[in-house]
Amino acid sequence: MTTRRLVFVDVDGTLIDHHQQLAPSVPDAISRARGNGHLVLLCTGRSRREIPATVADIGFDGAITAGGGFVEFGGEVVAGFPMPGSAVTELVRFFRERDVEYNFQGFDDVYPSEGLFERVRPLFEADIARNRDAAASRDVKKLEKRMAYRGPVPTEGIAKATFFGSDAGTFARVRDGLGDRFHVITGTIPYLGEAGGEVSLPGMHKGAAIARLAERLGVPMTHTIGIGDSHNDVEMLAMCGLGIAMGNAPELVKAHADEVTTGVDADGVWNAFANHGLL
Repeated sequence: MTTRRLVFVDVDGTLIDHHQQLAPSVPDAISRARGNGHLVLLCTGRSRREIPATVADIGFDGAITAGGGFVEFGGEVVAGFPMPGSAVTELVRFFRERDVEYNFQGFDDVYPSEGLFERVRPLFEADIARNRDAAASRDVKKLEKRMAYRGPVPTEGIAKATFFGSDAGTFARVRDGLGDRFHVITGTIPYLGEAGGEVSLPGMHKGAAIARLAERLGVPMTHTIGIGDSHNDVEMLAMCGLGIAMGNAPELVKAHADEVTTGVDADGVWNAFANHGLL
C-alpha cells in the first residue's frame, strides 16, 4: 500500500449536492479508501446533529464539525474550541438589534432563533413552486423541525453561529459591525448568497482543527488531503498537504487549492480519490 493518508472531506457541495442528494459513487470511494488503510473524516460546517443520515451511515473514522469547533476521532471527542459565554451573549444581542436571524451550533445540538424558519421559508417555497418537487416539500417539513425554536442559546459549548438576513447587504453589515473580534465569512449558505454567512472566533476554522488532529495522531501534514468547495474550506485547502477543490467551487476557493477535481454531480470525490491512489 502507498503511504497512509489522513483525508478530510466536506459535506455540502462535496459529498452531497445542494439538493441534499448523495453522489452514488461516494460510499464506495470512502469504503475502498478506508479498506486500504487510509483514514477518512468528515470536515463540515454542520454540527453533529445536522449531518444527514445518508452521509453519517457511510462510515468515517471521525469528524470535524461546526467548521472546526469540535474534533471527533474513533468515537471520542478529542478537542473542542467553544466561544466564551461573553462572545455568545454579544452575538445574540448583535443579531437581535439588526433583525438578523441566527442558528448557534454546539457539538450535538443547534439553537435557532425564533424567526429563523419564517425567514427562510419563502426561499424554499419559491423553489418548490418552480420545480413542483414533492420530495422538496417533504424536505421543507424536515427543515421546519430542524429550525424550530428550542429556547435561549446556552452560553457554554457554542462553537459557531450561522446568520440569515433578508437582503444581500447583510453579510457586509455583520462583518463591519463585528470587526476583528470575530471571523465572519459568507458564501456558505448557497440559497442566501451575501444575505447570510458564518461567525466564529478568529483562528477557529477547519484548518486549525485539522492541524491539531494530525499532530495528535502523529501524521505529518504532508500526508493530509482536504477536499471541499466553499469559503469555509479555504483554510482546510491551504493547511493540508494536498488541497483539492471541487469543480463546482467558486473561483476564490479554487485559488487556494493545489488542484481541482470534477464537480459534485460528476463524481468529484471518487475522481480525487482515484487520482491519488486511495482506491
